[in-house]
Amino acid sequence: MIVDLPETTTSLVAKKIQKLRETGGVVALSRVLTLVVITQHGHEEDAIAAANLASREHPCRIIVVVEGSGDEPTRLDAQIRVGGDAGASEVIVLTTHGALAEPDESLISGLLLPDAPIVAWWPHTMPENAGETPIGRLAHRRITDSQAAPDPREALFRIARTYRAGDTDLAWTRLTLWRAQLASVLDQVDPASVTDVTVKGAKDSPSTDLLAAWLTLALGVPVTIGSTTSGTGVRSVRLSRVDGDVVLTRPHGHVAELYQQDQQVQRISMPRRPLSDCLAEELRRLDPDEVFGEVVRQGLPRTNLQSVTTSER
Repeated sequence: MIVDLPETTTSLVAKKIQKLRETGGVVALSRVLTLVVITQHGHEEDAIAAANLASREHPCRIIVVVEGSGDEPTRLDAQIRVGGDAGASEVIVLTTHGALAEPDESLISGLLLPDAPIVAWWPHTMPENAGETPIGRLAHRRITDSQAAPDPREALFRIARTYRAGDTDLAWTRLTLWRAQLASVLDQVDPASVTDVTVKGAKDSPSTDLLAAWLTLALGVPVTIGSTTSGTGVRSVRLSRVDGDVVLTRPHGHVAELYQQDQQVQRISMPRRPLSDCLAEELRRLDPDEVFGEVVRQGLPRTNLQSVTTSER
C-alpha cells in the first residue's frame, strides 16, 4: 500500500501512520531500528530497494529524506509505503523543498521509533562531516559511500580527518570477503615471512586503498598499489615471500583463484556484493567498527598511495 501526502507536515505523517496501524493492522512492534536514508531526487528508488531487501534481515522503519531544491517554495511532500511495497519495514519518503531542503533533526524526530537505535545512510552523497550533520548527530551509526564521491580517495581522507566512533563506509564493507580470505591465508603462512605486498585494483576504487591500508597496518611491510581499469574494483593481492609468493586474484566474474607455492590452485567463490548485502552487514552491528577506525586514521596515512599502472594481462 502506498499513501501520498502532498504538502504536509511530519506531525500529519505520524498521525497517518498511527491510523494505518489501527485500521489496517500495520505494526511496528518488531522493528529493531530506524534507518534514515539521505538521498537526492531521482536516486531514491535505488536506495529504497536496497533498504527494503536489507530490512528482511533487520526489520526497521525506513525514513527516506529526498533533498529537493532550495530555490523552490518551501513545502514537504510525503509518501508512506507499507505491506508489500515496503519489504519487512515501513517506508516513509519525505521530499523537501525550499527552506526544508537541508534536512535537520526537527524533520524526522517525530517519526523515529521510540527507544530504538538510529542508523543514518548517505547512499549517493558524501557529507563533509557525517558526524556533525544534524541527522548524523542523532545517529548511533553513520554509513557513507566514498565510491559515490567525485574523488573517492579524497573522500577517504576526509573520513579520516572527521572520524568519530560509529562512522563507517561501504567501500570498507565491500572488502569483507577479501579480508576473510587473506586472514585465512595468513593463518597458514607466517605473517613475518611476508616482505612486501602488491594490491591491484581500479584507480577509482576506494576499496583498493582501504585494503592496502589494512594490510599496511596489519603486516607493517611496504604495500604497493597497482592501478587497473576504472570500475573493476579490487583485482588481486600478492604477498611476496622468500619461500614463494601467495597470490589471491579475481580477474573477472565471481570466482577468485588462490596461488600458493607447491599447492594446487584453489578456486574460491567471491562474488561482487550487491548494495543490499553490504547494507545488511552494516545493520548487523550497532557498535563502532574499531578496525575501520584504525585503518582510516592510522593505516591510510602510512600507505603509499602512489599508484603504479599495471598491465591488464
